[in-house]
Amino acid sequence: MSETAPLVEIRRSPRRRRTVSAYRDGEKIVILMPARMAKADEQRLIREMVERVTLREARLQQRGLRSSDQALAVRAKELSKAHLDCRAHPSDVRWVTNMQHRWGSCTPTDGTIRLSHRLMPMPAWVIDYVLMHELSHLLEPGHGPRFWSWVERYPRTERARGFLEGIALAAQLPELSGGELLEPGSVAGRDESGASPCCTPGAPPGALF
Repeated sequence: MSETAPLVEIRRSPRRRRTVSAYRDGEKIVILMPARMAKADEQRLIREMVERVTLREARLQQRGLRSSDQALAVRAKELSKAHLDCRAHPSDVRWVTNMQHRWGSCTPTDGTIRLSHRLMPMPAWVIDYVLMHELSHLLEPGHGPRFWSWVERYPRTERARGFLEGIALAAQLPELSGGELLEPGSVAGRDESGASPCCTPGAPPGALF
């Protein structure tokens, strides 16, 4: 755990009876818990969930394509070779921490791809899907049928879409369950850096436990 304690936001819900979950939202950790809970239990669970989120993030950052931008770029190249006939050639692929309203972004004009660090706790096949989505934008900037024909070459496309939607719903943020990674035909957004990527609006809720 870092020396500086993370910001913590508690969201209480009367619908929750016993379960407690947590996820990273930018600089803060959001903890979802029942509306009624003993104070002593609440404080203990807050400490446990903060530790679980931060330790999991630390472990995942040391593994595979999550370990560095270079590893992510290598994986992008592998996916292009396996599913896109080696036709997608990004100029730069990186993890970023300032992406608050999409899972990933691609700027076809300069070939850059960015993935939100909130994807790091998710299964590798979900990260692969987001990479495939962004790589496909290098071949088709829009979200028409030709674009989706490239994306759907990835064999776990439907499963990954369902996973991302489930993450949003489990975080009690149903308005984030849609978006261009999940359904064809949405409108492209603009990321926090001012670039104009062709990808998903809707702030991803991050890791759930």
